[in-house]
Amino acid sequence: MYQVLGKSTLVNEVLYKTIAKELNGSNEKPGKCKGVKGLQNIDKIINIDQSPIGRTPRSNPATYTGVFDLIRDLFAATEEAKLRGYQKGRFSFNVAGGRCESCNGDGVHKIEMHFLPDIYVPCEVCKGKRYNRETLEVRYKGKNIAEVLDMTVEEALKFFEKLPKIKNKIQTLYDVGLGYIKLRTTFNNIIRRRSTKSKTCNRVIKKSNRKNFIYIR
Repeated sequence: MYQVLGKSTLVNEVLYKTIAKELNGSNEKPGKCKGVKGLQNIDKIINIDQSPIGRTPRSNPATYTGVFDLIRDLFAATEEAKLRGYQKGRFSFNVAGGRCESCNGDGVHKIEMHFLPDIYVPCEVCKGKRYNRETLEVRYKGKNIAEVLDMTVEEALKFFEKLPKIKNKIQTLYDVGLGYIKLRTTFNNIIRRRSTKSKTCNRVIKKSNRKNFIYIR
């Protein structure tokens, strides 16, 4: 008698664990099956789960994929930044110097509500832009760092189309269906399904000598 399996059980308990055991040396016990054919065509299998991503609540698609580092390098290389002596760190909202100190670079203030969920209101000083006035005076192609982060992935793809290193990372976000997400959107505000897409994107961006992967979401 055959046991009827649901899709999740078939994929996660049988397919994933069987392949992971064969290719990755996993110790997890797979579900019963007669066998999986075609393993010679696969280099590695990766399980993209729905656990929280990003090291801090400020993590967003730009920071998680590493494209934000390249964008900060770009702003630091502008003539205005050089004249002012601004380094790459000036364009980070995580450290003092370029960020708005009123909200510590969050762009919002948290108001704790007793017996109710906390609410967040835009910072009155930076108006939600996260940076101080001096930092926002530095522009690249007419845009300051806050305006770039306010772009959707699709808009950023066009804006950086002549810069392959940046475009390629953004292209991957677009290819996994996140074209409508703004670069600054924190993962706290992204539902789980979208976060797994970001994880998939990050895996694709990472360099590897292996070419044939299976990603399970």
